[in-house]
Amino acid sequence: MQQKSQKKPELLDNEKPAAVVAPITTGYTVKISNYGWDQSDKFVKIYITLAGVHQVPAESVQVHFTERSFDLLVKNLNGKNYSMIVNNLLKPISVEGSSKKVKTDTVLILCRKKAENTRWEYLTQVEKECKEKEKPSYDAETDPSEGLMNVLKKIYEDGDDDMKRTINKAWVESREKQAKGDSEF
Repeated sequence: MQQKSQKKPELLDNEKPAAVVAPITTGYTVKISNYGWDQSDKFVKIYITLAGVHQVPAESVQVHFTERSFDLLVKNLNGKNYSMIVNNLLKPISVEGSSKKVKTDTVLILCRKKAENTRWEYLTQVEKECKEKEKPSYDAETDPSEGLMNVLKKIYEDGDDDMKRTINKAWVESREKQAKGDSEF
């Protein structure tokens, strides 16, 4: 009798409701890095393309704004979560005036500018710093040919193999002409 009573609880333990056996799970989180942006006098608009986003429930698309950042989370779109976090916006935004709109295959994030009628050259401070570093610096006191050489050095460093060969060939030909006394280019 004891053996029969021991077997019965084991069977009951294995019998579980279907909801417990197959819980609803969402997949991994995909970081969104591809987007476009534009601006008007009052808003900076960020456009994120996500196929089928208009078919998920409205509460599955969440955006949290702070004065200098926003983060987007789209839950359970085709079995995945999508996340985009933008920190260090170029200028402050109004948290209360900012919003989101879900359109066909697109999420539109509207960041209300605190200072209206101002132009943002970049979306973030980091983007601005990166672009500013790339600009060649102009110094009125240096020799103009030195500035040209610096530009050519930058082109050479950033160029592909064909660009480097072309610059090397032009340099060698220029040196050969100078050595022959023919300074005409």
